[in-house]
Amino acid sequence: MQGETPPSAADAVPAAPIEQAWSQVEPVSEESSVAAAEGAKEALSSQSETVGSVIDTVDAVALSFGDFRISVVDVLIVGAVIAAVLLFAWFASRMGRRVVRRMTKLDDAQQLLVEKLVTIVIWATAFFLGIDLLGIDLTAFAVFSGAFGLAIGFGLQKTFGNLIAGIILLMDRSIKPGDVIAVADTVGKESFGQIRKIGIRAVSVTTRDQREYLIPNENLMINQVENWSYSSKNVRMQVFVGVSYEADMNLAEELMLEAARSCERVLSAPPPTVWMSEYGDNSVNFVIHCWIKDPEDGVGNVRSAVLKKLWWLFKDNGIEIPFPQRDLHIRSSDQFERLIGVMEQGAGTRGGAKD
Repeated sequence: MQGETPPSAADAVPAAPIEQAWSQVEPVSEESSVAAAEGAKEALSSQSETVGSVIDTVDAVALSFGDFRISVVDVLIVGAVIAAVLLFAWFASRMGRRVVRRMTKLDDAQQLLVEKLVTIVIWATAFFLGIDLLGIDLTAFAVFSGAFGLAIGFGLQKTFGNLIAGIILLMDRSIKPGDVIAVADTVGKESFGQIRKIGIRAVSVTTRDQREYLIPNENLMINQVENWSYSSKNVRMQVFVGVSYEADMNLAEELMLEAARSCERVLSAPPPTVWMSEYGDNSVNFVIHCWIKDPEDGVGNVRSAVLKKLWWLFKDNGIEIPFPQRDLHIRSSDQFERLIGVMEQGAGTRGGAKD
């Protein structure tokens, strides 16, 4: 009896592995959505089945852009995250300013500098915190880093330049709030004003007529600035006076000093002085030098007060304030003689007609 012939290797049909069968199935593409919204939806749904069903119902309303899906819930959650981050940054910066203002060891310029640095740090932290909460991959911005750098270099060059210039001005304390500086308007007329605020882009300067100039920080750093209160607020001002050649010069000088001392804003130390400046056409000209310590309150009003007081002192003491006088000398000539003759003849004719 012959034994059964074992099946040959050719007759055996090898079974395909299950993994190969699964590999032939086309993968199903999953739509991606906002990462932060997905985490928030899962956390809220786990709290209550009712809340989860409501979220699923609202989440059904969505728009798809290729593989990306965004729903109403995503929009609400992202908006809430952005609002919370902005509110946190605003509240933190406000609290930071309050803390800095309580530092009595810092002057106004140093407090303002610390406030700006704290504000920049807080808003930068809030920005990166919002990026992290929203689940945005920062590597996605690597493609746009070159274009963003060019935008800063060309479009925002002045803005960043003014920002850095404002920080430098506060660090070296050459310009600080409360200083009185000389400014010029659009027609070149120079005036003076007090610095009210040093902002991120410009410095606010208010003049005596309540005109507010916004001067870019960069201009104050690279251009010449006349600061009346940089190292000291004492300012010397001049009052010009002319008296007659017939006046008593010593008495006139004493009256000028008395008028300057009578003004409340004129400092007694250093004391006022009087200089004779020149011999003018019709007067002897003097200059009254007096010092004030509050130039932000105006200079013209001090000059007016001194001149008003000096007017009455001159009146009481017989000091004459001359006015321009001109002597006219006419040379005689034939034409002038004929003109005089014609005028005399005309005058005689009119006199005879009246008789």
